[in-house]
Order: sequence, then structure tokens, then C-alpha cells
Amino acid sequence: MTTTTANPSTGTPHHRPSVRRPSPLRLTGVELRKLVDTRAGLWLLVTIGLLAAALVVVQLIWAPDAEQTYANFFLSTLLPVGLLLPVLGILSITSEWSQRSALTTFALVPRRGRVIAAKLAATVLAALASVLVSLAVAAVGTLVAGATGGAGTWRFEGALLLHAVVFQVANVLMGAGFGLLLLNTPLAIVGYLLLPTLWSILGGIIRPLEGPAGWLDTGRTMEPLFTPDVTAGQWARLGVSLLVWLVVPLAAGLVRTLRREVS
Repeated sequence: MTTTTANPSTGTPHHRPSVRRPSPLRLTGVELRKLVDTRAGLWLLVTIGLLAAALVVVQLIWAPDAEQTYANFFLSTLLPVGLLLPVLGILSITSEWSQRSALTTFALVPRRGRVIAAKLAATVLAALASVLVSLAVAAVGTLVAGATGGAGTWRFEGALLLHAVVFQVANVLMGAGFGLLLLNTPLAIVGYLLLPTLWSILGGIIRPLEGPAGWLDTGRTMEPLFTPDVTAGQWARLGVSLLVWLVVPLAAGLVRTLRREVS
């Protein structure tokens, strides 16, 4: 679409080209850059990489030689990294409000849904990148183990890679869901860490809650992802728990963010 205006000197009309809105790919690139532009986001990414490397070093020093394998190195990095990735998802969402840049962002891209979609895509890409980091660090650990007397075996079930992707992507999206729902960094971090943990504790000590906890406690439902074989029943339990802790906060948070007044 173009706008026609009159040239004041000649009176002849000329066409002003319309401004194209940024593509989803460009918006995602902007959100990826935002993840490292802030000091908190940058240091969180650095911490994730250093933590993965430190865990492999610990295994090289103290783990029995027979356990120093590529699969074990890889699996050991998943859980700690998965605990930090949701914080990255929260920061991606709440930084617009905590740094008071939401007014500028939504003025440049009025359709908030496009911005939120780009933020979610950026956090998913960060989660996938974390899996690649875990693979690379595990490879280095396996090489060192083979050279220092450890098992150093490279046997690796392909299903573990798929499960690792599901684990990390689900974790980062859960964090993003809490960020959208609460729109406050400290509150979202505390809520994400406290509520599932509290439910897990209650499910372990209150007998009537033991059954529901098997379906709603992500600590239990995600545990099979650390093995190459996940049964249909385990996938079903995982799906139900993610519906409660991922889909519901994400949907409710999306509605709240789209309707919230920017000031």
C-alpha cells in the first residue's frame, strides 16, 4: 500500500512508499540480541556454559572410570542447565517492563503478539543452543577421559538427544510463561521456583496427593527424559504436567500482556 501526496512546487502527485513491518525473523534476531545486551542476561548465559563445563570436570576427577562416558557427561549437564534456562525465559519477557522499554517496543511494533512470539522463539533457540553446548562439553570430557584412563566410550542413544531438547525447551517456556503471567522479574523467579517445589513437597508428604503428584509434579514427570526409553504412559504424565505448568501460565500470561496498559 502506498500514500499519494501532492508535490507543492509542481502540483503533481508522487507516491510515498509504505514502511514495511519487521519480519518475524528480524524480530527474533532482535530478541536474541536483547538476551545478551543486558548484564544479567549475558552473565546468565556465561554461567550456564561454565556450569556445564564444571560438571564435566567434576566427573573427570571423582567419577569412576567406567562412568566417564559421553552419555553420562551429557546427561550430567542437563539438570543444572535446565534450572537456569527458565530464568533466562523470565528475563526475556519481564525486561521490557522492569527496564521500562515496553512503551518503545510496542510503539515500534504495535501488535504485541508478534513481539511475544519473537521472544518465545528466541528463548527456544537459546534452549537448543544449550543442548549443543552440552553436546560439545561432553565431547571434550570424553576425549579427556579416553586420554587419562577413563572409559571414554562414545555410545549414545539418539533418543537422549530428543529427550534433552524436550526437557530444555519445556523448562525455558515454563519460565517464559511465569514471566508473561506476572510481568515482574523477582516475583516471576520466586513463583517459578516456589510453586512447583511446594507442590512436589506436598505431593510427597500428603498421602491423598500422591496420585495427582504423579501426573502434576514436573520433577517426577520429567525424570524419564534422562533415559533413552520413555513409555506412552510417561509421555502422557509429562503432557498433563506441562499443560498445568506451561500451557496454562503461557496462555493466561499472553492474555494479560496483550491487555495490560503500557505506561
